[in-house]
Amino acid sequence: MFSLNRVHLIGYQTQPVQLRTTPGGASVTDLNLVVPYAFTSEGGQELNGRSFHTITVWGALADIAGQFIKPGGQLFIAGRLQTDSWEDEQSGEKRSKTKIVALDMIMLDPKGGQMATPANAKRTLSACNRADIIGNVTRDPEMRTTTSGQKVVTLGVATNDRWRDKASGENKERSEFHNIVVWGDLAQEASDCIKKGQRVFVSGRVQTRSWETQNGAKRYTTEIIAEHLSLLGVRNPTADESIENSGRPQPAPAADVNFDQSAPEAAVGQSAPSQEPAFAQVPDINYGSEIKVEDLPF
Repeated sequence: MFSLNRVHLIGYQTQPVQLRTTPGGASVTDLNLVVPYAFTSEGGQELNGRSFHTITVWGALADIAGQFIKPGGQLFIAGRLQTDSWEDEQSGEKRSKTKIVALDMIMLDPKGGQMATPANAKRTLSACNRADIIGNVTRDPEMRTTTSGQKVVTLGVATNDRWRDKASGENKERSEFHNIVVWGDLAQEASDCIKKGQRVFVSGRVQTRSWETQNGAKRYTTEIIAEHLSLLGVRNPTADESIENSGRPQPAPAADVNFDQSAPEAAVGQSAPSQEPAFAQVPDINYGSEIKVEDLPF
């Protein structure tokens, strides 16, 4: 049974690209992208921020990155989330770090250089940060409440990547475990309806946040902030009704429909759906995937 693990980013390179070569002769580099974003809080406040992402690029894409990408350059990246784990040689402590492995890369700047920022540009300056996954829920949703009274649910979703090893010809498989955060009304429904073992689709944005432990150590975790969450493999009453009616004669469309009519007053001026609060308000959650600050490349 296949799953989905895809991330799409549009952001700006923050550092000079340092190309490396593996013992086997493959080119590899790490890009460090900053992705600006903007959203409206529950209270109607316009919030702006930025997220930082490490992208590992291999092969011919890495060679292109090393030759052409400079700090400040705007890029589109399509890839997959990957968490690497290891044991610290000195302390024996288990560590892990989540990154994005690039599958596609597009340089977005015009040949003549970036254009000036347009006047009054706000939301149109937001870049792209979207993650889409299909996988199995690894633990029951856990409901929490922030100090401001907002409901937030956390859950885990596992995906599997399969590929054929070029050297050995063997089929390989790797499991990835994703931390999902759900806010508001969607959080309540997720808590009520989703259970461990179910299959779900999650769409949202990738976010890495930090906090300090009681002994003052800094910790990081990478999460997907869910904007859309769908249960898979379950019956849907709306679909059932359509299937049941599919063999019946369908009514003819109404005549003399004026498609130029303006929208009803009730639909005019409706505000956009509110989104989750700033991620700084998320209660501390120990996912068991913490990494130390010295391990980060930025």
